[in-house]
Amino acid sequence: MNGSTITGFVLLGFTSSHTVQLLLFTLVLACYTTTLLGNFLIMVTVLSERKLFQSPMYFFLVNLSLLDMFLGSVGTPKLVADLLNNGSTISYGSCMAQLYFLHIFGGTEILLLTIMGYDRYLAICHPLRYKAIMDREHCFRLLTVCWTVGFIHGTMQIVAITRLPFCGLNVLDNFFCDIPQVIKLACSDNSVVELVMFVNASLIILPCFLSLLSSYVIILATFCGRFGKGGRKAFSTCGSHLTVVSLFYSSIVFVYLKLFSTSKVDKIASVFYMVITPALNPLIYSLRNQEMKAAMGKLKIKCKLLLLPQRKDICENSFPCKRRCCA
Repeated sequence: MNGSTITGFVLLGFTSSHTVQLLLFTLVLACYTTTLLGNFLIMVTVLSERKLFQSPMYFFLVNLSLLDMFLGSVGTPKLVADLLNNGSTISYGSCMAQLYFLHIFGGTEILLLTIMGYDRYLAICHPLRYKAIMDREHCFRLLTVCWTVGFIHGTMQIVAITRLPFCGLNVLDNFFCDIPQVIKLACSDNSVVELVMFVNASLIILPCFLSLLSSYVIILATFCGRFGKGGRKAFSTCGSHLTVVSLFYSSIVFVYLKLFSTSKVDKIASVFYMVITPALNPLIYSLRNQEMKAAMGKLKIKCKLLLLPQRKDICENSFPCKRRCCA
């Protein structure tokens, strides 16, 4: 592979203590299960409620849940297996695949979170024009831009990294393959590649971060002059989105923009954006959102009726019961 003489990498992971590894195995497995089941539940809930799916906010939320499932699946399953087996190696091809898909899904999610912030800005600051601007066709165009830019970003990263020769050290002080540490193992001078990687990441992270910051400054300024039930509801929705954004962006900035970057800091930050944040997203959006709670309640009733056909027949033939449980 482009002159590389190594066939794989050794991943040091977190610790050599078997007890600690079993504890981490339990925690990581719980987070990954929450990521898959929680985000899948959000997708099913929104898709089953036509009114929610027609809303741009929940249309983007479905795609965010899908991205979280993809992003969480890049390195977490292998981490779970490695913690259980008390050892970790990864082939060169699998390492490059991790790098590629991590940056495709990560770049796409950065842009999607920015668009969700823009959506909240329009809904709160320009409510009369909101529906005209954020129609379904425009939402699809914005989503297409997210995936296209994410694909280009991931392709640029993997093309640059695969051109480097690896012929000596093959030990990575992390639980998965990530570009900052893989570059350090190259035999040749990697300063140019590091600069290209930094510029590539900065062109996505910094504009999106500044756009989100501007949107929320304007939103908060708007809230200063608004009170009442409608204002509290909108602020709760924005608070949920801002929580997700803060967790995701802070961890990515630490790793890819070299803010106080060390091996331990990189590992902790990587756990946040690959394991913890995808698991927190469904909890934040479901527990702090009244519309999602109501939709989940309706979905629960529908599931009960499907599992109990006799009860459904009784309800359909009984007028007093029909209004209560079959609407």
